[in-house]
Amino acid sequence: MAATDPIEGRCPGEVPPRLETRGLSVDFGRKHALDHVSLAVRAGEIIALLGDSGCGKSTLLRAVAGLEQPSGGLVLLDGQVMSAQTPPEERGVGLMFQDYALFPHLTVMQNVRFGLHRLRAGDAEAVAKARLEQVGLADRASSYPGSLSGGESQRVALARALAPGPRVLLLDEPFSNLDRRNRDRVRADTISVLRATGATALLVTHDPEEALLVSDRIVLMRGGRIVQIGTGAELYQHPLSHFAANFFGDLITFPSRCTNGAAATPFGAVPAPGIANGAPVTACVRPEAIGLLGPESGHPARVIRRRFLGPVVELTLAAEGFPEPFRLTVADETAAGEGDRVGLILAKGAGLVFSAELD
Repeated sequence: MAATDPIEGRCPGEVPPRLETRGLSVDFGRKHALDHVSLAVRAGEIIALLGDSGCGKSTLLRAVAGLEQPSGGLVLLDGQVMSAQTPPEERGVGLMFQDYALFPHLTVMQNVRFGLHRLRAGDAEAVAKARLEQVGLADRASSYPGSLSGGESQRVALARALAPGPRVLLLDEPFSNLDRRNRDRVRADTISVLRATGATALLVTHDPEEALLVSDRIVLMRGGRIVQIGTGAELYQHPLSHFAANFFGDLITFPSRCTNGAAATPFGAVPAPGIANGAPVTACVRPEAIGLLGPESGHPARVIRRRFLGPVVELTLAAEGFPEPFRLTVADETAAGEGDRVGLILAKGAGLVFSAELD
């Protein structure tokens, strides 16, 4: 067996992660903004830092960049420890924040060239031009930020962040200032550029749908800690807690107890592996896992409201054993009307059970 490096914890010759944090903590007075966060990001990965406001995701970004001083732990880039005295410009990180922070008195070209002062003028010009071409704004090189749309400003900020060839690109809510239509388009263009350049990126978002769309893996945070790390499919299909499950969509919950390795629900028993017999649990089902049947089949329910939403119909249903009415979206616009009786069926294996004592 190959010996591991006692400091790095890897076998000799093993390529270190592009970015790694080990037990990283940041305190603001008595508040633990980050509490022993450990994370490894591979080269070329796009990682979404997801969570509610105040959960620590932006603080993690700023600590990696060197803009916040850790109270404990380490930040490593390509296996090299970044000391508290290593400034952002010497870490090889690119920064892109919500307001884009473009210099209003500089042209688009000058903004993109700003971080290339170590290159000769001709080389800096060539690099900046290439980045502007990648984001589709070469024709706006001589424009000033005040004349740009929100989407164009975002793309200039992206070009500027990528121009020095950073080891890691840090993006803090980069699409939050855009309206819905522009956000979808600019987000898709941004991820396309990141993929094309092979960039390693940490992207902060509070939107679970955005995290699913943009990332290779999601880091879900709560109270300064990491709750779960995995692909979008892993977090959605196999959440480790009620909090994680609820973050990715509505849940219908049934307080219960574990009996012989299962929890009772109106749809029948749902497996509860690893939970002690008699322990209190929260059994959950997602509305999208519930199917609609005729009134003589499945679990009985009644339609109490029907809303036509174009391509789909939203039904509000009341059902025996359910804590409150819930909404179900169906594609068939000829679905049952208000007051109709229907039957409900749960997709096989769709139930989730969590220990009520741990969440």
